[in-house]
Amino acid sequence: MRNIFTRLRYLFRRRPSAEEAVVAALEAFRAADADTLTLLCRLVAAIRPRHDDDEGGEQGYAIMLDRLEGDAALRLAFRHHVVHFMATRRLVTFFTDSGILPGTGFFSEWWRIIGHHLLPEAPDERRLKDCLHVIFDRPDDWHWLEAASAEQSQRLWGIIAPPGEMRDIDWRGIQEQMLDAVLLLAHRVSGLGVESELMRAAPDFDEHAPCFIALSAEALEFAAAFRRALDEPARLADNGSQLLVIADQCGKALQRIRRRALSVGTSLHLSYVLTRSEQSLERLREVVAILAGDRDAESRHEAIGGWADFAHAAFVAENRRNSLSFYMAQLSRLLAVRVTENAARSGEHYICDTPADYRQMWLSAGGAGALIAIMALLKIFAGNLNAPLFVEAFLFSMIYGLGFVAIFLLGMTVATKQPAMTAQTLASLLGDVKPTRAADLERVVDVVAAVSRSQLAAIAGNVMLALPVAIAVAFGFVWLCGDLPIPLEKGAHLLAELDPLSWAIPHAAIAGFYLFLSGLISGYFDNSAAYADIGRRIGRIGWLRRIFGQNRAERVGSYIENHLGGIMGNFLFGCMLGSTSVIGTILGLPLDIRHIAFASANLGYALHGFQFSLPLYTVLWAALGIAAIGLTNLLVSFALALRTALGARGIRFAHWGLLLRALGRRFRTEPRSFLLPRRLAKPLPEGDE
Repeated sequence: MRNIFTRLRYLFRRRPSAEEAVVAALEAFRAADADTLTLLCRLVAAIRPRHDDDEGGEQGYAIMLDRLEGDAALRLAFRHHVVHFMATRRLVTFFTDSGILPGTGFFSEWWRIIGHHLLPEAPDERRLKDCLHVIFDRPDDWHWLEAASAEQSQRLWGIIAPPGEMRDIDWRGIQEQMLDAVLLLAHRVSGLGVESELMRAAPDFDEHAPCFIALSAEALEFAAAFRRALDEPARLADNGSQLLVIADQCGKALQRIRRRALSVGTSLHLSYVLTRSEQSLERLREVVAILAGDRDAESRHEAIGGWADFAHAAFVAENRRNSLSFYMAQLSRLLAVRVTENAARSGEHYICDTPADYRQMWLSAGGAGALIAIMALLKIFAGNLNAPLFVEAFLFSMIYGLGFVAIFLLGMTVATKQPAMTAQTLASLLGDVKPTRAADLERVVDVVAAVSRSQLAAIAGNVMLALPVAIAVAFGFVWLCGDLPIPLEKGAHLLAELDPLSWAIPHAAIAGFYLFLSGLISGYFDNSAAYADIGRRIGRIGWLRRIFGQNRAERVGSYIENHLGGIMGNFLFGCMLGSTSVIGTILGLPLDIRHIAFASANLGYALHGFQFSLPLYTVLWAALGIAAIGLTNLLVSFALALRTALGARGIRFAHWGLLLRALGRRFRTEPRSFLLPRRLAKPLPEGDE
């Protein structure tokens, strides 16, 4: 009974406050023989926020710093534990790998992260890099670590590594390992001088190779001079200025390759190599700056700041090392920017600025609507075959895919393809907007108005042709075959699919997601075609040159290179649309797609199937469903494309309120501009000047 009451008192006892927990964790550092790793784990647990929505990390940090700065004996004991702990651990991998992509490659690291979530790695406590995973043992610790201010980090490292106390035996061991890290980082970057991917991406890379080769030799000179200065304290240590100059030259060469990749294409491997190399160069600069910071008072103060910034960034990076989402975002930025830039250039062709552009949009959208009406009938016929699921998915995919490719190659426009493209164009403008300049906002408003009228014209062209053409095709089928193309039961099923209170809206959202993906796919294949020089390579195919001749083969290659993104984006978009319902049937899930142009064509076939005897409210209800389907298609694809484009460019647009007010003013003063293009000013007759 006594044991029960003891346990109850333990469970319901008052939980210590954040300040009490931090103070108790710090007091344990006074014991010189205590295990430092255990002490650090306890201290981090006391500082860590107790809830996701509180600021416990920042508050605990402040309590710890105030306590250490106010108690000299405690500060000395804390410093002894931390410095001795670092000096007795293997530090090289901490300096060379924490926060830097590994050399194993993209997919190897991807699989390692997935494997870690299934079967966590066993840390080696002899290495500081692994000890960080023991100390910061929660995968989301980086959130509150990242929130710590730079001032707090500098105060902490001012306590751990105060100026003038960097030459004792423990610090000597740390500096020796830092020099080894400098050599490894320099050798790693020097290896880029023979990296085939960089030579392929930059034809003039041979001109920059000497600086990469010289980096390794200069690092050896720096390490040797620094070690001599450690052995002879009177000798002035090398400040690494020459090494940093060569590192800057290497960094500029990598930046030129990165800029060229944005214009001529990139690959996942090139993006990986560039990112890892830039990270290694930046780490090299940081370590050299810390090592060279013990010459005078000013440089010692800078060294503390360097320690603080480096350690803070390394701790955060090491904690989120196993975050798959961060890894993908970190590496895909160059490729994503290139892909979205291609989509942005495609999006410019979907924007109507002049009355001539507006008329052309109507014609191209109308032509697409007519073809979609035929595609909708072919899909209905394929569905009536009751073929095996795989055959049905193949037939649906070919009807959709080849139909969309034909629409693209004929220069026609599908309304729902626009948002995924025009969102990229809008994102490229938002990155340059300055709220203090009204002209910037007006330029964005002009683009939004142009996108609005272009989108409305495309929708109207698709719907206003798909519906009557479907009815005309149904009449033509009766005239040729003497039978209804759509029986009454199928017509009822088509009407049920347009019910806005059914699965129509979720299915339209799936189609919107596919529209967004098709935009990225188009950009990806445009990038791949440019990077791999597809046009010239196709022009060199022997059998093609024998059949068409050299000049025509080169023109064929150039045509395919210029249109590969659109062809693959439209074909794979069609495959996604065609296979979704079959996948849903296999999985037992209510998966399907709804597309506004196909929905309007299906309404036309349903009207003919019912011999135009449907009540008016039924037709209006179906029309409302078509409008809801179209709105969902557009909003989902536009929102996803805009978010992706802004993220790829690293843009955080914070002036939505100003933009919305500017749009409101334009809508009040010029509502016509959102529907129709502005009239071009007529030239003045001669003599009226």
